[in-house]
Amino acid sequence: MGPMLLKPAVKNYLWGGTRLKEEYGKECGSGPLAETWECSTHPEGPSTVVNGEFAGKRLDAVLREHPECLGTRYISQRELPILVKFIDARENLSVQVHPGDRYAREHEGQNGKTEFWYVLDAKPGAQLIHGFAHPVTADQLIDSIQCGTLDKHLQKLSVHCGDMFYIPNGVVHAIGAGILLVEIQENSNVTYRLFDYDRIDADGKKRELHFEKAMDVLDTRPSSEIRQRPRTFHFEKSCFRELLCRCPYFEVERLRIGEIYTLSGLERSFQVLLCLNGQGNVHGAGQEGVCFSKGNCVFLPAGNEIYHLSGRFELIKIAC
Repeated sequence: MGPMLLKPAVKNYLWGGTRLKEEYGKECGSGPLAETWECSTHPEGPSTVVNGEFAGKRLDAVLREHPECLGTRYISQRELPILVKFIDARENLSVQVHPGDRYAREHEGQNGKTEFWYVLDAKPGAQLIHGFAHPVTADQLIDSIQCGTLDKHLQKLSVHCGDMFYIPNGVVHAIGAGILLVEIQENSNVTYRLFDYDRIDADGKKRELHFEKAMDVLDTRPSSEIRQRPRTFHFEKSCFRELLCRCPYFEVERLRIGEIYTLSGLERSFQVLLCLNGQGNVHGAGQEGVCFSKGNCVFLPAGNEIYHLSGRFELIKIAC
């Protein structure tokens, strides 16, 4: 079974912008485009296979029929353990927190949500929120939320292209206006909002907040080790590789390929290739090649296949 080029599910949340349409060729009709769920089996936004024998089928359906594509670590689950997104924040996202697995499964019937951000671009002065600036108590937080002074407790960071952030479950956070990024996360869509700037949705209503559940899962300690650094570097012929993140849920690498490169399949896990720049082709032995370019996402099934990549491009590679 060869590489699968994916078509994303799209989300037109009110804080979204136009960059994913204008710069990455994403299709969403009129209005803002906030997120594209590039590699997803989540029921609220599954990806669709574009090429080959499964063209036109949803990725979740393909993996239920062929769970071996997930690898030995996940074959019993029959769905992806992760979700890969592009996010374009024209406006600030809500101040929010995600639960851990145990709480989310008990209260929401989903996984928890730990995530990793790789910043593609940020306008001058752009900031994000990551954790608290100082220790806070539950009473202080509840009072500040009710009085509209939550901002004074939050840790804000200036953001630049290439920055990386790891956000474990329980850490309060928010993507700020003017930031374009890739998000790799657990396969979940559980979010508890603490503050949403009193915005009005398309129905003329304020979006729901989730004070009680947020307080149940919130880590009120100041964040540590916020801005991540590449962990290891590998220089190979025609390829520069750097490990960006390794956590219990996923492993993320950035690859810059300048001609031809050979990538080994994994028995334990599928792999996901998300192209950030350039264009290329990937194929296994005796398989029809899959062409990709900036913004495209390719799913590589688990197994001992050897994949051949050619072209000049930069991509994010994810495995679990």
